[in-house]
Amino acid sequence: MGVPTRFDWLRLQRFIQRLFMEAGVPEQNAFIVAESLVQANLRGVDSHGVVRTPIYLTRIKRKMVDPNAEIAVATESESTALVDGGNNFGAVVGVRATQLALDKARQAGASFVGVKRSNHFGTGAYYALKAIEQNMILMIMSNASQTMPPTGGVRPFIGTNPLAVGVPAGKAIPFLLDMATSVVARGKIIVAAQKGQKIPLGWAVDKYGNPTTDADAALEGAVLPVGGAKGYGISFMIDILCGVLTGAGFGKYVNNMYENWEEPQNVGHVFIAVDISHFMPLELFEARMEQYIREIKKEPKAPGVEEILIPGEIEHRRTLELKRSGILLPEKLALELEAIGREYGVSLSEAAF
Repeated sequence: MGVPTRFDWLRLQRFIQRLFMEAGVPEQNAFIVAESLVQANLRGVDSHGVVRTPIYLTRIKRKMVDPNAEIAVATESESTALVDGGNNFGAVVGVRATQLALDKARQAGASFVGVKRSNHFGTGAYYALKAIEQNMILMIMSNASQTMPPTGGVRPFIGTNPLAVGVPAGKAIPFLLDMATSVVARGKIIVAAQKGQKIPLGWAVDKYGNPTTDADAALEGAVLPVGGAKGYGISFMIDILCGVLTGAGFGKYVNNMYENWEEPQNVGHVFIAVDISHFMPLELFEARMEQYIREIKKEPKAPGVEEILIPGEIEHRRTLELKRSGILLPEKLALELEAIGREYGVSLSEAAF
């Protein structure tokens, strides 16, 4: 009998949490990391899901991440703060910064929290959903290591710096935009390479600047900015806010977690929160959002289009479905996780659906 490839989401999350705990991560921090990874799989963003578990564990072993580091507020005012992540896990730092931003916004109406000395923090949606649960608006940005050329360039210089925005919408599915500033997240190319699949033309160029459909050649080259110069400009702006402003790395000074084994990543993030009640009663805002969504869904549809969707709606539906049917992992990844489980004395088969 081969390794299982479909898993119950909760049991898979507990399996991942136990791996990190066995690797020396405190229980609550291990829970946060596991939750952030499995939630990405539930939303269909497999490139940021449990596929990242092996590299996260390796970075603990190689002392490139400090899972016990203290996360400190370096400076703050009523509506702003700078968080020093201490080189702890990005998801752990991100959750702390998210809650700080939400708490400050409740007092001041809006807040801006920057982060330095962090690591890869998963999907922006993970933090946006936490804000939505508290009826708050949250914008999340992060810089990343070099994977994308500036417009007119050939070699990677800037990251696929992601942007996410979460907005509660009452009884409607919330608005949740979560996007890379590249045509596609580099993690999707990594997944394609693992599966031996081609990638669509226009996603990336090889190391010589030539368009390619070869995932391995793309990983040696660079992904392309979404919308050409516009995506490049947005990514540049995110790097300024997350890197230059916070004191984190920027440009070539954000270290690659797969390649640099000498220095921590020093990733920077920004969390901008808005307390709706400082602008209007929450119930009124939710009613207006519900109206907006109803009306946009009633718009005339192009030929062949069955339904107009809002940002985050596909992922919301996929989460509900995968919680029922289980998360399907590639066999290669399942075998890797099984081997890691044996190393740490944790059984992957217990998470099988």
